[in-house]
Amino acid sequence: MKCFRLMTLPVILGILVAAYSTAFADSHADTIALFKQSSAVQPFFDSSYGYAVFPMVGKGAIIFGATYGKGKVYRGGTATGTAALNKMTVGFQLGGQAFSEIVFFEDQRAYDEFTKGSFNFDFNASAVAITVGAQASAGSLGSTAGASAGPSTGNQANSNYYKGMATFIHAKGGLMFEASIGGQTFVFKPYE
Repeated sequence: MKCFRLMTLPVILGILVAAYSTAFADSHADTIALFKQSSAVQPFFDSSYGYAVFPMVGKGAIIFGATYGKGKVYRGGTATGTAALNKMTVGFQLGGQAFSEIVFFEDQRAYDEFTKGSFNFDFNASAVAITVGAQASAGSLGSTAGASAGPSTGNQANSNYYKGMATFIHAKGGLMFEASIGGQTFVFKPYE
C-alpha cells in the first residue's frame, strides 16, 4: 500500500504541473516567434518540411515521473492537426520543470511517421536546449546535439536531424535532474 502511494505522488505532481502548464500556455504563434529568435533554430524553419510545436510542457517527478504537453503540427507553415506529448519515467529524478519544445521534420517521410497516429522517440533521441538571447548555453544528451560553454565563446548550439527529426527545447522554469526526450510519446489528431 505504501509503495502504491509513493508511486501515485509523482503522477499527481506531473498532472498538476501539466494542468498548470496547459492553463498558462503561451500561444503557438508566440512560441514559434520565440524559437525563431535563436540563430541555432532559424535554419530549421527555412529548410524543414514541417514541425510540431508545444508551447508549454510540464514535467514532474519523485522517482516516478510524468511529462505532458499539447501542441500543433504544421506542414508548410499551415497547421494540420494537434498533438499530445506524454512521457512516463522511473529512476533517479526529482523536481518539476516547464519548457517549450519544437520538433522539426526533415522531409515528408519524417512528417508522415510522426503523424501516423502515435509516435515514440527512441531512447537515443536527444534535444538541444536553447536560451534565446544568450543563444545556446546548455546541451542535451546524445551525439546529435551540442552546445557552447556560454555566450562568451561566440559558438552557437548545433543539431543535426536524427532519423529525420531535430528537437529543440526552451526552459521556462523549474528544476529537474533529468533532461532527455527519449521515450516521449506523441499522439496526433488531424484537423477534419
